[in-house]
Amino acid sequence: MLHSAFGALTADESATRFANIAVPMWAWVATLAVIAAMLLFDILVLHREPKVLATRRAALETLMWVVVGVSFGVVVLVAFGGRAGSEYFSGYLIEYSLSIDNVFVWALIFTYFVVPAIYQHRVLFWGIFGALVLRAVFIFTGVALIRRFEWVLYIFGAFLLYTAFKLLRNGPDEMDPEENVVYRAVKKLVPTTPTLHGQHLFTHVDGRKVATPLFAVLVLVETTDVLFAVDSVPAVLAVSREQFIVFTSNAFAILGLRALYFLLADLHARFTYLQQGLAVILAFVGIKMITAHWYEIPGGVSLGVIALVLAVSVFASLRFGGAGAVADQIELIGTEEPPPPQER
Repeated sequence: MLHSAFGALTADESATRFANIAVPMWAWVATLAVIAAMLLFDILVLHREPKVLATRRAALETLMWVVVGVSFGVVVLVAFGGRAGSEYFSGYLIEYSLSIDNVFVWALIFTYFVVPAIYQHRVLFWGIFGALVLRAVFIFTGVALIRRFEWVLYIFGAFLLYTAFKLLRNGPDEMDPEENVVYRAVKKLVPTTPTLHGQHLFTHVDGRKVATPLFAVLVLVETTDVLFAVDSVPAVLAVSREQFIVFTSNAFAILGLRALYFLLADLHARFTYLQQGLAVILAFVGIKMITAHWYEIPGGVSLGVIALVLAVSVFASLRFGGAGAVADQIELIGTEEPPPPQER
């Protein structure tokens, strides 16, 4: 029934190497309404009051968001066909796996600024909201460029190969928040209190509205997402050129990052081989993008390769890597006195 309702909206996919679908305005509005409703449900129901998210709760919420993302993929599959469905799931897996690095960078920022765990969710909520807007801009601009200038594909593909090489050779870049240009501009231009005021981004001091340190942290979270979008958006464009598929696969992957953060933030050392897996995925989609003019790797094959590489890297990390580092973390947690906060 759902397929028949959308059948007239689906263009002839055989004429293109990618899914070619006609998405009506009501479908866009309905999808955006669902995303907005879930954001409101998260902030007004699940996390109305500031609290520290326990590991079990974080795991359940992570599972819930994955089920939501997969369920929407099933809707795309039924409504628009197998090619569109495989492109959605490929994009979802790419965005979700690359976003894991983003989670660890967030942990670094919160640690650097000694942000209590009870206030981190509110910052991440607004960070996710901003990320959705920024990704939409990146996606629509990227698709427009590719449609107008096909040679842009080679630039995107080469950039992904370069990023993959950097990950394999040097690992993730160390980040010093104090060196962030945007953060330094915020410190100079926006009056900021020296101490936190609960989970508020702004407060009133002596009758005037000023920012709190959480606002500067939010700015850093947003700027790091821009940097990661430079990698992830071209990667997703390698498996789909349909704006609806690229945006929704990004959006539903991003929605679950808050819960994923609280689940994984302290386990960076445990995922020893994840960086190599992400590098292989980036290299694969980079090659796919560069060679698309001569040979298009089928969507089902792309989905299988991405899922296999991600599964192998996670399995290898859990089975063979990071045990010593995790043991050290557990021993540290068991000490009576926590380590002193990092001086700034």
